[in-house]
Amino acid sequence: MLFEDAYPLLVGSRAISMGNAYTAVSDDATAGFWNPAGLIQSQGVKIFGMNKFYDRHDYAFDPKGISYGYRSFAVFWGNKIALGNNIKDADYNYYSLAHQIHSHFAVGGSIKFKRKRFVNFYQFFGYDPSYDLAILIKLKSWIKVGMVAQNFPDKNGIQVLTGGIAYQHNNFLFSLDTSLPKKNLYFGFEWAPIPSVHMRLGNSNQKWAVGAGYDRKQIAIDYAWISEEKTKSHFITAEIRI
Repeated sequence: MLFEDAYPLLVGSRAISMGNAYTAVSDDATAGFWNPAGLIQSQGVKIFGMNKFYDRHDYAFDPKGISYGYRSFAVFWGNKIALGNNIKDADYNYYSLAHQIHSHFAVGGSIKFKRKRFVNFYQFFGYDPSYDLAILIKLKSWIKVGMVAQNFPDKNGIQVLTGGIAYQHNNFLFSLDTSLPKKNLYFGFEWAPIPSVHMRLGNSNQKWAVGAGYDRKQIAIDYAWISEEKTKSHFITAEIRI
């Protein structure tokens, strides 16, 4: 399993419970992984952590990150780490920057570093850098499109190009992503039956996912259940806003 060379990214319970269709949503701290241009959608500090809390026998996955937005700029640091069977190159540091060029248009980029496993010192950067380039466009107040071009370690140019669209109508959100060259399809729904409570359903390249979330001004807690090849996995994510 190559966590970095594979799409989707599996970061954030909200994203994965919406079928990993998150390129045009990306409005929380996990945007640094999905679409760094989306970091500009919020101001102040956001800190998140995610945990695979059930069935960690095959693999464990515990990403984390922090973002800071101020006016037309935003920055991000995140770490994506997986432990388990047949997992290689699964520890990465992300450093992201976003800039809002226009009220309806933002750009962003990430530099990604591999980190050595099981060492007794902190690795601020790492080795084998790669990058992501991203845009986010708000066509209307209720519809957004996003695009991310991903470069992988030890490769030249772009290996994966992902595009997405998100449609918001009152308390209902629909998102759709596709990626090239594999032409996979990802889609998801989010519905808020009452304020602060969200129910989610998604399909990630023919694999279903469900989830729920509780969102207040200073904290969000999200749960996701996803179907994988060998197991059913459960994740929880918490985000604190300052």
